[in-house]
Formats: sequence, structure tokens, C-alpha cells
Amino acid sequence: MFTGIVEELGMIKELSLSGKSGRLRIQASKVLEGTKLGDSIAVNGICLTVTDLQVDSFTADVMAETVRRSGLKDYTAGDSVNLERAMAADGRFGGHMVAGHIDGTGTIIEKRREENAVWVTVSAPADIMELVVEKGSICIDGISLTVAAVSDTGFSVSIIPHTGKETTLLKGNKGDIVNLETDMVGKYIKKLLGIHTEETQKSSGITMKFLEEYGF
Repeated sequence: MFTGIVEELGMIKELSLSGKSGRLRIQASKVLEGTKLGDSIAVNGICLTVTDLQVDSFTADVMAETVRRSGLKDYTAGDSVNLERAMAADGRFGGHMVAGHIDGTGTIIEKRREENAVWVTVSAPADIMELVVEKGSICIDGISLTVAAVSDTGFSVSIIPHTGKETTLLKGNKGDIVNLETDMVGKYIKKLLGIHTEETQKSSGITMKFLEEYGF
């Protein structure tokens, strides 16, 4: 479990993909403190297991599902990545609950400055947008952010200077691919209520009319 509060920027030293799986070695410093083999580190929001430790880097295996879901296949040696160790039980919960399981990718379509902040607009597939709500939480490349605006095809976030400095997001350009993880609480509510299709609404007995009648 992660919080989406990036601890440091790492750099990809090696990326070896054979077919749709492979290995990744990342140069880092802070996230190596106290890290052991088998620990989890989020790399641009992707939960990876440490399989080898060096003095200034760590290595992780990457499976095919991870490559399919994320923008990993477009990464190259030298790229900066957002890094976060798994949340400590006695640590502060500064962001939101992040599993490190990428739902899919989005595309940066606009960056616009407004005084001290920068608005970043991302287009995303319909299945992801179903779970994106204004003032809700979204994880972009491992960064916990608040959704500032929503449209039918995408959403916008407003980036303060500190976040821009400490993460990769403002280094991205229009057309760049980003990893997206929607709020896991919303996923469970959607699943339990069965409100994602008319067929499941009928089978569960819970419909939009039912929810409206009871004040939802």
C-alpha cells in the first residue's frame, strides 16, 4: 500500500524487455534506506518487488500484465521516475490509498499556467473516467492528486510548485503517456452496488431509481 506522496526522483539505468516482460534497474538513494529484498517500491505508480539491491540502485522484475496496463514499454534508460516506498504502519497518511496497481494510461493533452499553479489536462478511456469525480483523488504516475475538473473524455489537476519540483509531471509534454490509478474506494463501491451496467442493476435489485429514493 502506498500514499501517492513521492519520496524522490529516480533514474532508469537499464530496461530489458523480452516480449512483454523483463527487468528494470533504477538508480535511487532515499528509497534504498531500510529497503530489503522482497520489499515493494512504486515506480511511476507501478508497485514493483525489489529482486536485487546495489549500493545506488535496485532491480525489479516486470510481468506482462504490468507492461500491458502501464506506459512502461515507452520508457528508456535515462528517464526520471517517481519513487515511493510502501507506507509504514506508523507513518503519516499524506495522500490517499494507492495500491500501485495501474488501471490504464492517459495522455497529457494540455498544460496551462494559472498564477503559481499549472493546470494539467489528461484524456483517459471511458472505463477509467467512470471512476473519476471532481474533488476526488487520482494517482498520476504515482502522484496523489485532487481532480479539479472533469469532462466526458478527461480530467484536469492543478499542480502547485512543490509538486512540480519534486515529481516528473510538469516535465511531461503534450502527447506524453501517464499511468493512472483511480480511487480504490470507488472501485469497491461500484462492484458492491453493481451499478456499472443495466444488467447488473437488475440482478442486484439496486438501481439508480432505488438510490435516488433513499437519498443517494
